Amino acid sequence: MVRYLISDLHLGHENIIEYCDRPFDTVDAMDETLIDNWNGTVDDEHDIVFFLGDLGAFADESELRELLDQLNGRVVFVEGNHDHPTRYVDGLNTHQYYIIQRGDRQFCCSHRPENVPRCWEGWILYGHHHDNDLDEYPFLDPERQRVNLSAELIGYEPLSLDDLVEHIDRGERIRRLR
Repeated sequence: MVRYLISDLHLGHENIIEYCDRPFDTVDAMDETLIDNWNGTVDDEHDIVFFLGDLGAFADESELRELLDQLNGRVVFVEGNHDHPTRYVDGLNTHQYYIIQRGDRQFCCSHRPENVPRCWEGWILYGHHHDNDLDEYPFLDPERQRVNLSAELIGYEPLSLDDLVEHIDRGERIRRLR
């Protein structure tokens, strides 16, 4: 079993292409690539994806279920600002934040870094800020113990927790992974 992380797919959201300067000509091309990248990385039988919010902007319940059914692995869903739990169907639990551990490190997964409990002292994994302010919200900020997992910063595919920890161990600030 491999644990993966990603945030802010914004499937079906045409405006996100321009807003984040995504390299896609159409929303259909973006959606197809994001789903293919996810499924080419994640094993459907064993892997877990910690999804940190904003799956399908403006999708209704049936569209969201369709999108989730296309994605491999088990999804642990942290709510984003475009996600609303009342829109999801049975079988999907959403979280405001979620704690995971690898070795002696603990990570708090949240859509926005400011939504993490104030008493939290470990690493913060988040999205929401995309690639709009890489000085404030780079992919990896070891000084502040924060990681921005917005799709634009990690090559539009889920990143394994093991790979993330390797980057953290190097102790270097990284604006964009890919």
